[in-house]
Amino acid sequence: MTENAQQQPSAPDTELPTQYAPADVEGPLYERWVERGYFEADEKSDKPSYTIVIPPPNVTGSLHLGHAFEHTLIDALTRRKRMQGYETLWQPGMDHAGIATQNVVERELGKEGKSRHDLGREAFVERVWQWKAESGGQISGQMRRLGDGVAWSRERFTMDEGLSQAVQTIFKRLYDDELIYRAERIINWCPRCLTAISDIEVEYQDDDGELVSLKYGEGDETVVVATTRAETMLGDTAVAVHPDDERYKHLVGKRIKLPLTDRTIPVVADEHVDPEFGTGAVKVTPAHDPNDFEIGQRHDLPAITVMDEHAVITVHGPFQGLDRFEARSAIVAALRAEGRIVAEKRPYVHSVGHCSRCKTTIEPRLSMQWWVKVGPLAKAAGDAVREGKVKIHPQEMEKRYFDWVDNLHDWCISRQLWWGHRIPVFYGPNGEVVCVGPDEEPPTGEGWRQDTDVLDTWFSSGLWPFSTLGWPEQTESLAKFYPNSVLVTGYDILFFWVARMMMFGLYAMDGTPPFHTIALHGMVRDQFGKKMSKSFGNAVNPLDWMDKYGSDALRFTLARGANPGVDVPIGEDWVQGSRNFANKIWNATRFALMNGATVDGPLPDASAMSATDRWILSRLNSVVAEVDALYEDYQFAKLSDALFHFAWDEVFDWYVELSKTTFQAGGEPAEVSKRVLGEVLDVTLKLLHPVVPFVTETLWTTLTGGESIVIAEWPKDSGFRDTAAEQEIETLQSVITEVRRFRADQGLQPGQRVPARLTLDGTALAPHEAAIRQLLRLQPEGESFTATATLPISGAEVALDLSGTIDVAAERKRLAKDLAAAEKEKSQATAKLGNEAFLAKAPDNVVDKIRGRLAKAEEDIARIQAQLDRLPEA
Repeated sequence: MTENAQQQPSAPDTELPTQYAPADVEGPLYERWVERGYFEADEKSDKPSYTIVIPPPNVTGSLHLGHAFEHTLIDALTRRKRMQGYETLWQPGMDHAGIATQNVVERELGKEGKSRHDLGREAFVERVWQWKAESGGQISGQMRRLGDGVAWSRERFTMDEGLSQAVQTIFKRLYDDELIYRAERIINWCPRCLTAISDIEVEYQDDDGELVSLKYGEGDETVVVATTRAETMLGDTAVAVHPDDERYKHLVGKRIKLPLTDRTIPVVADEHVDPEFGTGAVKVTPAHDPNDFEIGQRHDLPAITVMDEHAVITVHGPFQGLDRFEARSAIVAALRAEGRIVAEKRPYVHSVGHCSRCKTTIEPRLSMQWWVKVGPLAKAAGDAVREGKVKIHPQEMEKRYFDWVDNLHDWCISRQLWWGHRIPVFYGPNGEVVCVGPDEEPPTGEGWRQDTDVLDTWFSSGLWPFSTLGWPEQTESLAKFYPNSVLVTGYDILFFWVARMMMFGLYAMDGTPPFHTIALHGMVRDQFGKKMSKSFGNAVNPLDWMDKYGSDALRFTLARGANPGVDVPIGEDWVQGSRNFANKIWNATRFALMNGATVDGPLPDASAMSATDRWILSRLNSVVAEVDALYEDYQFAKLSDALFHFAWDEVFDWYVELSKTTFQAGGEPAEVSKRVLGEVLDVTLKLLHPVVPFVTETLWTTLTGGESIVIAEWPKDSGFRDTAAEQEIETLQSVITEVRRFRADQGLQPGQRVPARLTLDGTALAPHEAAIRQLLRLQPEGESFTATATLPISGAEVALDLSGTIDVAAERKRLAKDLAAAEKEKSQATAKLGNEAFLAKAPDNVVDKIRGRLAKAEEDIARIQAQLDRLPEA
């Protein structure tokens, strides 16, 4: 632990300003770090590598609290590893965000009275690139504000030339391996964005709808079905019942009349139907429901599409041209007129999928799309975790991972957009289908055309851990930095982004997974645990808090709430508290500099140190070991809390205060303590640096004269422990704490001096008399000293003369009143808890509350009685 301090030059004479002003410090410091190349990574280095990729934010995005939280954790990991001597790469970049970006640019065009179709595909894509150059990437500047130590020279974009080559390469390989195919399936369709969207882009919410029960067939051949989407009945091609349901066995295989149409549809038996739910019969609409599609496949049913891409009805004269919701009302009215409505329930609250981009209700729709056959890929992704090649942290999240990858459906990868990686498939005039790799010439000539769809954004971001390192080329960066050391991401995208990276990484990199560990964190919520949302009025712009309190304060607050896999509550008061912590670090370091704390030379021998010096060094080494263990377990909240309490409680509130007496006395003990204080601050600032980089850089460089704490050596546990010194200082702390409590109980002001006699002979406290008197504001006893209160503590005795400092009679009267109130509270609580009739009727929470009142009353009685016993007679 002392080796690095020995290498540092003497601390400069520069004085710190009296107050820490983050706004004056953070921007220039960050630019200096970048200019000096501290965050860059060298693939030719012989250091061990440590790699983390940034979960690429959308090019349309701006920094929100979720980003700030995740980036704080990643930055802390990479800063520590850099200090530990690793060749550290934090890979930055952005996602092209197909739908979101296209929507932004289309809105801009709308202001000009144009649509993308007015421009045409080529000109529209050019317009998006122009927008990206001018307005995209706002988040990059905000990442700098936060202090992200990313390798900016390696920044990538999911649509840049290298990543485009990677996308085309893996598409071609998957296609040739028959793991990509084109087929008609049910997809999530957004009638506003006019594209298929992935499951993660669907947000489910409870909507007020209607549940309508309809009567199909006539006479004895009647079946009642229920639906929340009456408009889809125009596309029904069967009614399904369970094979063992006796109520409908006579109907299976028969055809019944479909109302409002001139069609009849069969009744089929299918085990998918739950006979206990509703009437036990369900309508089957294969073109507009994923479960119905599967039933249709099993029974060779036709699939009739009744809506176009805008969700407008396309069949059956009376309803043709109506929007789906207009058609719903019209169809229910028509069925009611025919006497086909058996029951109606309004409102009927049920979960409905909405497009996460535009909030439009999603329409399940049969569509010709491109798919990835995920079976073998998902099995490999599951096996990698089962076999221990990849660890999920916290481990309890493994079950959710397996539940997902073990039950994956084939993945729809085509999107009906213009912005994105265009599918590299060409169709010929005679039905030819040609998939083109990156080094192949596409077919040309009359009648040849390229597929108009682009790939799902998750397709390209699934390649992120290796495409950003130059794959498919076998680059030095790929050899050095793949696989990634750890992926830090939210549990909410475990199933989508993480699973896709696992599948693609194992497939493309010959069975080598993309990372060794998946460290999952929760979502940021407000201080009451509620999800943050503009609609809730509780959304926070992290830049506002950074402007007000500094980036370190926000970072420390976020890290201190980061328990693995658990959501993180945050409130402004907590950020303010972290700002106070930064100020405390600043003021303590100013004190140390003003009193000559130094990092020059080796630490003095333990025999030359006081018990106070040995105690703080023993505690310091314990904290180094504790913080290291917590980092390895991704316990950011616990390590931040350990550092907070060590720095504030032990270093600043105890060691610094105890050192004041030593410094005032001067001599060799003071010189030893100056070196110890310098060492403690040197190591403490390094331990804090990964989480609060700006204030620690300013203080450490001023204290040590070193170039930068970013490249300083991470502290090591020297193994020094002194349990005797720790016990001695714990005893000293208990004496000071107990006397302080007594002073407060007697109403004495903190700075009020009181005559006292200390009897410390024969105890470990004897060397600390000067410190005890200074910290407790105790004067030596004079000739007229009268011990009006005596406190026996830890084998010592502290006698105080309170005459003239408090009105004993008034104090006794006040305490007697408080004691009577506490005894009354105890009596009432005891009576209630002894009442059997009350206990039999009262809810558990009420009984628990009364038990708590009783316990509190008993504590108060004991405390007040002790105060009375210590007071002199009036």
